[in-house]
Order: sequence, then structure tokens, then C-alpha cells
Amino acid sequence: MFKGDSMRSLGQKVDLLKVIAHPVRVKILEELAKGVKCVSDFGELLEINQPNLSQHLRLLRNNGVIDYYIDGRLRCYFLVDPVIPDLLELLKKDCRKALPAPACCPGTRKGKYPGERRR
Repeated sequence: MFKGDSMRSLGQKVDLLKVIAHPVRVKILEELAKGVKCVSDFGELLEINQPNLSQHLRLLRNNGVIDYYIDGRLRCYFLVDPVIPDLLELLKKDCRKALPAPACCPGTRKGKYPGERRR
């Protein structure tokens, strides 16, 4: 997924969001944003079985979001994609207010926004 300094296409952006869109994978990425973690560290934190954890790690790695190195018998994972910490920070924001309504139609510059949004 992460291809150096090049800009991501719309499809690559959508694919990245799909890859991280799972509660377990978000937790994995939050932990990796703090630093390198070994597989055994995740087992204690996530309360999921080893095969399930391996599937999530493999998906993240195959899509270039994370990578690992082997230290003796330990497989240690780390973040590769530099946008992940920014995405995680964005997800932590506590936004309670909606965006302000537009003053008028940007295309015609006419009319006034009535103040109520259609649902």
C-alpha cells in the first residue's frame, strides 16, 4: 500500500481505510504507534487467539501498513505507513458539534440556507 513519497490514488486511499477498518486492527495499530511490539505482546493486550491475530497481522503486512523483523524466536512488528499515526490521532478526536451550515449555494451564490438540514 505505502509506496514511498508518491501520492496515493483514490483507490489506494479507499483500500487503506478498508484494511484498517476492524476493531482488532485499529487496536494493533494503536499499539504499534507507541513502538515495536512482539506477537506475544498483542496476545496479552487483545484477548484473541493466535491464529486470529496472525490473520490480522498478515493482512496489515500484505498491504504495506506494517512490517516485522525476527529477533531470535520473536517476531517483532512495527509501523511502515507514515499516515497511520495521523489517522489514529484523527480517530481520537471528540467532535460533538456538526459543521456550520453554508451561507448560500456555492454554485449560484444565491439563496439562503434555511437552517435545517434534510435527513
